[in-house]
Amino acid sequence: MRRFVGLMSGTSVDGIDAALLAVEGTPPDGVAWRLEAFRTAAFDPGRRARILEAVAHGTPATLADLHADLGEWFAEAAHALLTEAGVAPGQVTAVGSHGQTIWHRPPHGEGRGATLQLGCPATLAARTGIAVVSDFRTADVAAGGHGAPLVPWPDRVLLAADDRARIVLNVGGIANLTWLPPRGGDAPVVAFDTGPGNVLLDAAVEQATDGAERFDDAGRRAAAGRVDPDLLGELLDDPFYRLPPPRSTGRERFGPVLVRELAHRRGLAAGRSGWDDLLATLTALTAETVADAVARHVAPRPVDEMVVAGGGARNPTLVAALERALEVRNLRVPVRTGASALGLDPDAREACAFALLAWAHLEGHPGNLPEVTGAVGPRVLGSHTPAPPPGVPS
Repeated sequence: MRRFVGLMSGTSVDGIDAALLAVEGTPPDGVAWRLEAFRTAAFDPGRRARILEAVAHGTPATLADLHADLGEWFAEAAHALLTEAGVAPGQVTAVGSHGQTIWHRPPHGEGRGATLQLGCPATLAARTGIAVVSDFRTADVAAGGHGAPLVPWPDRVLLAADDRARIVLNVGGIANLTWLPPRGGDAPVVAFDTGPGNVLLDAAVEQATDGAERFDDAGRRAAAGRVDPDLLGELLDDPFYRLPPPRSTGRERFGPVLVRELAHRRGLAAGRSGWDDLLATLTALTAETVADAVARHVAPRPVDEMVVAGGGARNPTLVAALERALEVRNLRVPVRTGASALGLDPDAREACAFALLAWAHLEGHPGNLPEVTGAVGPRVLGSHTPAPPPGVPS
């Protein structure tokens, strides 16, 4: 087996997930893999603020500086992972680095999409001494696709079950789902973004506490509030939810700006009451849009279970709302969380996905699923940055 490091920083901008994955075999059903180490390096407030400022108001100068610095931060995360695992950089074949998404615009009408992830791969290669595969999304976008979601191909390899069809639901900043047929089956994978996951909830908590808190811990604030049915109905009327797959979205559509608009309309300011009701409504929005997406675009395919990953899996208020929303639609799907349900630490899923995509790049295997992204055909994803020659100072 060859070892690969996968690095991922998502739309929640919480930190860098780093996984060490050993891989060999032939995809999709002949791959053997072993997760050897996983850790998360949380962003300190200063780093997180720089990323969020770049997303909202980036200039050529600030984006260039952030691109270089993210390369350094990703290298720090890779070194910390390998040190913890007791693995030398020379024992790693390549790093698969997703980078930090700064902007993502899906295809629209006759226009192609565009996507931008920062995190200088040359810096990452220089600091670690390991080859880097990066910029995974653009090959799919250039082929007319959304460049997202890209985890379904790795999901098929890593997470398909032998005896049941499952939905893997990732509730990160944006929520996305992957329907996986049983391993060895020939049914095509179904996957797409369902809409906001935690991004609106996180923004509401930050605005309610003037930045003192970053997320609704265990969904306690939402549990203390009441859903506003009129506001929920208005939010559910967004045209995005009526789009058929392939579809993708991001903070550009569902983000802090939307929460600020809602708070202004409701007369909410930091420290005032009323935020819990808004959080209850936004939590219901995530649950309802996921359940509606399953009813519209996954049924009548068999679904034996839904496994929830991402930060949303640690929010019992959201999980309970999701169970209710599925039941109302007569979708009697067991909802499960945790590593025992998935066979893999759910927090490691996306970092493992990009480690696997780095392996696929070097092996020449296409890593996109055109039926998922809308690309005109399969593509080998990523750009390769060689490791510096041995003995060359970094």
